[in-house]
Amino acid sequence: MFVFAGVTVVRQGYQYTIERFGRFTQVARPGFTFIVPFADRVGRRVNVMEQVLDIPGQEIITRDNAMISTDGVVFFQVLDAAKAAYEVSDLYNAILNLVTTNLRTVMGSMDLDETLSKRDEINARLLSVVDHATVAWGVKITRVEVKDIRPPADIVNAMARQMKAEREKRASILEAEGARASEILRAEGAKQSQILQAEGRRESAFRDAEARERAAEAEATATRLVSEAIAGGDAKAINYFVAQKYVEAVAQFASSPNAKTILFPVEATQLIGTLGGIGEIAREALAPGKAGTPPAPPAGGVPRVTSREG
Repeated sequence: MFVFAGVTVVRQGYQYTIERFGRFTQVARPGFTFIVPFADRVGRRVNVMEQVLDIPGQEIITRDNAMISTDGVVFFQVLDAAKAAYEVSDLYNAILNLVTTNLRTVMGSMDLDETLSKRDEINARLLSVVDHATVAWGVKITRVEVKDIRPPADIVNAMARQMKAEREKRASILEAEGARASEILRAEGAKQSQILQAEGRRESAFRDAEARERAAEAEATATRLVSEAIAGGDAKAINYFVAQKYVEAVAQFASSPNAKTILFPVEATQLIGTLGGIGEIAREALAPGKAGTPPAPPAGGVPRVTSREG
């Protein structure tokens, strides 16, 4: 009976404090432990597993005088059973009050927007303060989490309106940026179109100038040949030149869209004589016996004049 009274079995996850005549002597670990009967007894049964303690909801006034409701949860583990049993009267109540007061201190020093957006910072500050305070109790605070933060209904409505206004502002900015980009692209397209049109007009003007230059060169060459013929004593070249201009002028009169009847204050024999002079010039230029020239046309026909450059 004496041996049986001295046997004590400690369950896993717990540690027992052994007291001899009311004074703490040792900590019994999980498993079989022998104590002196009638002199030793089990003092406290301490749970050394990690435990969870809920923090009840409470009202907190922030730095900008906003009233919010919050609650949380704390995770802790007893590392020293003797300190947890004898250094604090009620361990659970002490941890609960310690976390509650520090939660008020931390969140009361922040603005409403900071309390809603900086939960990690709140948790870290609470963990640091509470863990430092519970070292003397042989307790390790592993984690402190704020579960919920509930602002008043009017503040929630104001925040909803603010968020809506912010989103509408961002949408308006995006629409304005899209319209700006569209106008820039249109302006760039118009600019490129005008540049291409200007280059086209430039190329066309260059080609027109080149054509006019070629025509002027041809006209100068013809004039030079006529001048050389006149200088050589051939008066018929003058008749050819005058007849050519005369025929071109008559053609312009005939091609007028408003002219139905054309009256010339000239004699027809003048034109016939001029054309006859042209025929004589052509017959002389194309007379037989010259190398590389075709035979003269038959009498009574209209002479054809062919010129070769070079």
